[in-house]
Amino acid sequence: MSTASSPAATLRFLPFLAAAVAVVAAAAADDGMTHLHLYIHKTVVAGAGNSSSSFDNVGAIDDELREAPDPASQYLGRAQGFDLGIPAAACTVLSLAFAEGDYGGSTLVVYGRADLGAGGGDGEAVAAERAVVGGTGRFRGARGYSLMTKLGNPTAGTAAVVFEMDLYVKIGG
Repeated sequence: MSTASSPAATLRFLPFLAAAVAVVAAAAADDGMTHLHLYIHKTVVAGAGNSSSSFDNVGAIDDELREAPDPASQYLGRAQGFDLGIPAAACTVLSLAFAEGDYGGSTLVVYGRADLGAGGGDGEAVAAERAVVGGTGRFRGARGYSLMTKLGNPTAGTAAVVFEMDLYVKIGG
């Protein structure tokens, strides 16, 4: 009796092996992070914080969170907090208070330096990275990071600057 397996038996086993490898790879890639993609619609106030040479600007933040760059897109909540520094590079404390959607009643706290004046050398905007340092509700014990990019500048007919924000959040332990 031969102990070698036949080529046909090996071929029948390959789909099961491939499926097992796919399951293991998917489990390894699942690091428990939740990805949120949203937009901050910042209202521009004329004359606020025009100094660009000193660390003397303190600004309050109270802007809308929306699901898309269109101001008519679904309202999700508010981005509230403060920033210190020059307009292009400021230290910010930002609380994202979700009022609608899957995370209604929950908050995420984002902290760090946002250098929105930096460019990639080729004219492309660079995303400002800040830490997610906590949260409430569904985000209790959250940690992670956020990437935020400014989408253009306001024109004569617009009253808002839009920022695209990606948040990568791990909740709990």
